[in-house]
Amino acid sequence: MNAISLSRTHVNKGIIASGCWSNLFLFLGHPFVALTIAVLLALYLLGVKRGTTRKQLSELSTKALQPAGIIIPITGAGGVFKQVLIDSGVGKMLAGTMSDVGLPVIVLVYLIACAVRVTQGSSTVAMITAAGIVAPVMNEMTMSDPQKALVVLSIAFGSTILSHVNDSGFWLVNRYFGMSEQDTLKSWTVMETIISISGFVLSARLGLVIS
Repeated sequence: MNAISLSRTHVNKGIIASGCWSNLFLFLGHPFVALTIAVLLALYLLGVKRGTTRKQLSELSTKALQPAGIIIPITGAGGVFKQVLIDSGVGKMLAGTMSDVGLPVIVLVYLIACAVRVTQGSSTVAMITAAGIVAPVMNEMTMSDPQKALVVLSIAFGSTILSHVNDSGFWLVNRYFGMSEQDTLKSWTVMETIISISGFVLSARLGLVIS
């Protein structure tokens, strides 16, 4: 739990009185403010205090911001595209259609997570969607704890598959390593897909022997 959530919880429960101090903690605990303070302290304690000139600090900061400046708008654009797909209901529609097919739970959740991941690009949304659909089914079934754990693993592996242009992580890797889109597809996307399929196969095989 971060500082903002912790402070707000304390205020809501009456542990801390709402006022100037609680508002100050909420302000200082905001990620933007906290990170800005940390950067300024680092520049002073690790830079100015050690004899680094302002010009050197400026050059160092500029070099650090150059790659980030390219990544931020690209990642933001990918996030916007992902949100459009989420709000349009594409993932829920696919998941609802696939849930009507009579498949073993461990296979069903993997396919649902894969479908949502590929269409929307968000691994988090893929996991939440698959888990939300299969949870009522699992409640009606008698499953051991190891079997439930394998279902969770299948969801995680399904949400990893085929990271491509609608995934902000794809562009993060693309820009940080200075690769072309084609090279990123050949390396990052293939690697993610291999991890996904290998993990699912292992989970499915274990599901046959674990009771």
